[in-house]
Amino acid sequence: MLPGLLLSLGFCVAIIILIPVTGRNIIVHVGALSVVCVVLCLGTGLLVCLPWLATVRRCGGALALFVWGNLYVTAIVFIFTGGPVSAWEQVAFFLFLSVSVYTVLPLSLAWALMVGIGTSVSHIIIISVYVPVTSPDTPDLAVQLVANAVLLLCVNCVGIFHLWMTETARRISNQKKEEFSCIRSQKEIRKFQQEHLLLSVLPRYIAVELKTEVIKRLSKPKGSDVNGHSFHNFHSLYIRQHKDVSILYADIVGFTKLASTCSPEELVVVLNKLFGKFDDIAKENECLRIKILGDCYYCVSGLPEPISTHARNCVQMGLDMCSAINNLREATGVEISMRVGVHSGNVLCGVIGLQKWQYDVWSHDVTLANHMESGGLPGRVHITEETQKHLNGAYKVEESDGGSRDALLKGRKTYLVIDPHKRDSLTSRPVEINSLASHESRQRASVRMSQYLQSWQTINPFADLSNPEATTSKKSTIPRRAVVNQSQPVVLDSVQGSLDTLEAEKKRTKKLNWLTLLFNDVALEKQFRLSDVTGLHHSMSCVALVFVTLFTVQMLVSKKNFELAVSYGATFPVLVLLLSVAFTGYLERWRSKMPLSVQWISGLSRRVSSRAALRLLVICLCLLITLLMAVLNFFFLPGDDCSSNSTSRTELKALQLYTVPYYLYCCLLAMLGVVVFVRTCMSVKVLLLTLAVVVYLTLFLHVYAQRSDCLVDLLYNDTKPGVLKDPKIMAGVWLFIFYFKCLILARQDELGSRVEFLLERCFKSEREEMETMENVNKLLLQNVLPHHVTSFFMGKTIQNQDLYSQSCECVCVMFASVPQFKEFYSESSANRDGLECLRFLNEIISDFDELLSKPKFSSVEKIKTIGSTYMAAAGLTNPTESDEKKACDITYSHVRSMVDFAIALMGKLELINTHSFNSFKLRIGINHGPVIAGVIGAHKPQYDIWGNSVNVASRMDSTGVLDKIQVTEETAQVVQNLGYSITLRGKVTVKGKGELTTYFINTDQSSPQF
Repeated sequence: MLPGLLLSLGFCVAIIILIPVTGRNIIVHVGALSVVCVVLCLGTGLLVCLPWLATVRRCGGALALFVWGNLYVTAIVFIFTGGPVSAWEQVAFFLFLSVSVYTVLPLSLAWALMVGIGTSVSHIIIISVYVPVTSPDTPDLAVQLVANAVLLLCVNCVGIFHLWMTETARRISNQKKEEFSCIRSQKEIRKFQQEHLLLSVLPRYIAVELKTEVIKRLSKPKGSDVNGHSFHNFHSLYIRQHKDVSILYADIVGFTKLASTCSPEELVVVLNKLFGKFDDIAKENECLRIKILGDCYYCVSGLPEPISTHARNCVQMGLDMCSAINNLREATGVEISMRVGVHSGNVLCGVIGLQKWQYDVWSHDVTLANHMESGGLPGRVHITEETQKHLNGAYKVEESDGGSRDALLKGRKTYLVIDPHKRDSLTSRPVEINSLASHESRQRASVRMSQYLQSWQTINPFADLSNPEATTSKKSTIPRRAVVNQSQPVVLDSVQGSLDTLEAEKKRTKKLNWLTLLFNDVALEKQFRLSDVTGLHHSMSCVALVFVTLFTVQMLVSKKNFELAVSYGATFPVLVLLLSVAFTGYLERWRSKMPLSVQWISGLSRRVSSRAALRLLVICLCLLITLLMAVLNFFFLPGDDCSSNSTSRTELKALQLYTVPYYLYCCLLAMLGVVVFVRTCMSVKVLLLTLAVVVYLTLFLHVYAQRSDCLVDLLYNDTKPGVLKDPKIMAGVWLFIFYFKCLILARQDELGSRVEFLLERCFKSEREEMETMENVNKLLLQNVLPHHVTSFFMGKTIQNQDLYSQSCECVCVMFASVPQFKEFYSESSANRDGLECLRFLNEIISDFDELLSKPKFSSVEKIKTIGSTYMAAAGLTNPTESDEKKACDITYSHVRSMVDFAIALMGKLELINTHSFNSFKLRIGINHGPVIAGVIGAHKPQYDIWGNSVNVASRMDSTGVLDKIQVTEETAQVVQNLGYSITLRGKVTVKGKGELTTYFINTDQSSPQF
């Protein structure tokens, strides 16, 4: 809109100046001058209002029609004022009007077609009706009218082509923006889910450290890890020491009996409700839950940031847990209670291993807190003397003889906390229990408990992952501006909770020089200039149309002389050849059918489009031919000496001087041909246009000025015509106007091309960055949760998540412990308070994790590490087979994989012993059978497996022998059928199972083959 308005104002100012400067009588030209002044005033007012009034800016189409209407009225006035009307009257003005409709005025294609074609047709009608009536003796009137029609038709075609090219480019750009916006929005949501999932499992500082390390690994060359492996003797250790913290251990007394009456699905629901409630209590009391081990729950206060009230927080949390379980017991009659132990001291916290990271704590104080729980009393919070000192009298306590219940507590002062909110009257509880039992004797305890737990309204694990919109009021949200702002890279620094460490700020859009439109970055400028250009054949076709129009007009108005035939006969084949080269790309589809000797022809178009120098040569050659042919034959026309006194009026008519304005129109049309190459460098266009306008002005205003003077004398009989009826003034005005118009279009096209290039580059970099971060998050999540579990939560699109639980019928479970590590672990200044001992444990676990990447152990899934015990299972991802034979084959496959993995673990530990001069031995227990897998916990969800098969596998480890793999009788039969040799151990007393017959798998043999 603004370029069209500025051009119209510039035109009005030029006319107002030219009328008095050229000696025109103002009274004679008062009509034209009045109209121009009115248009100038209206345009100036509109220009002033445009930046300030939003309503005006929104009415772009109406304003464009208003500007066009003003100029159209001006053109009509100039036709009928300033002298007789000629056949070539104001063709240049209507060429300008028609092309402006398509280029500088913001009209849609439909409106532009109607207005542009209507403008051209109106000129043809006016001239063809008015001139024959007023000047019936006009020579070659029909020829001139046809030439006018051809010129106007061509300028409409050029305008339509330019509008089509720009609109197509804009439509493609907008489509890309929409597609990328959708992709980026989806990836942002996906990224939000992944990061939230990661932060739901690990504390922030650990997650940031792990993510930074993963990014560093991904950014290194492939060969650097191999070459640098020998220089790093240890894996990365993500463990920190924290002092002055309190550790809480809690165990649900009576839960084992309750669990035996639950179905697998009920067990997961009950566990999630219970531990979800505990997570809520932990959050309220500023405690960080560490792990869930069966029905044991332990947390720490004072992590990751120090808290001065850590002891009070843990004690209050223990009291709240006991209160919650008491309320549950009173409401359901289920005989369960809470036993809580708390100790204050120092811990080492972090993650170990390479896969399935779980935040954990280690220290002698952690061990002591565990024994405080086992040496406590049901329904009470058992604390050490260190914790009691940190309470500063906040709670009343009573002494407790913890040493009588746990040998490790002998010699220590321990206390039981008195709950200040405990009800004094407990007499009603037995009545409630008996009453409830009498009414619900038919219901199992697990059913009554499940029904009561529904009232707790505990959120499910990852409940807000699938609905990030629901969390927009929270601090950690998806940045909506990352979706709205399309021209800027994704920057998540303002989002509290983002784990990104890539420097996205460095990838901001490079700015252009406002004057030259050159990139400030030289490398980026070079990349833009060398980039491929598509649609070159379309632009060359449009130039060919201009060339044909020039030929047609000159053939119509000029004498058919020899020079005209020679010039077009020489240039036309060259243009056809260049046009043929541009269209050779369509031969690609028939390339295979072409002879080998000529197949290179089909690649000419691609070479021209992709090679900047060759493309520039072809374009410049086309444009130079067109610009030259617009005026070349003007040299050979007669009339150079028409101004001599001997020349009569009849002789002037015979010279056909009306060809002068038509050659001017050809020059204007040729200048428009320069701008049809939308993706050509603006500096080339400016150079060609400047060269052309200088040559044209020299010819029309100096070299062949006599022809214009003679034409004026012939038509106006020694009177001065209007400023736009004098061929010399007309040439100066319209050449400059078209020159500036072409410069504006060239600048618009250049800016559009460069912005499109920047957007494409920006989109590409953002896409790569988001894919990188998504891959990093995926890699991290694979090290936190099993892949199929992550996919379950990430794939949800509903607001409320379902609980994840899966019954697996054929799972082989393994517990592999290093019992000697308890003796090896010590806390002293020499080993940095146990940190170096954990570094060695990290090496053991990391080497074990590396075995999981082998294809033969693809079915083995690490569950977790418990101290120095490694827990894994095989068969959690395979669906249950109904066919008995297939189920048997799957069982054999899982058992075989687990046995091979156990043997590989023993071999790996032997290798570690060799390098570290130690003598650690593994104690392994394996069992197979059905298990239930699930995710429990509200604020730190944890994947785990439960079932009798898991408990027995754990007992196979705890009752096992060093450097042996102990299995049950059922598993031993499967192992023996697989080709392994076994040794009978005998009867072993197993807690909760009585006596079981167990076997040892002989490991002093190579793995059998199927």
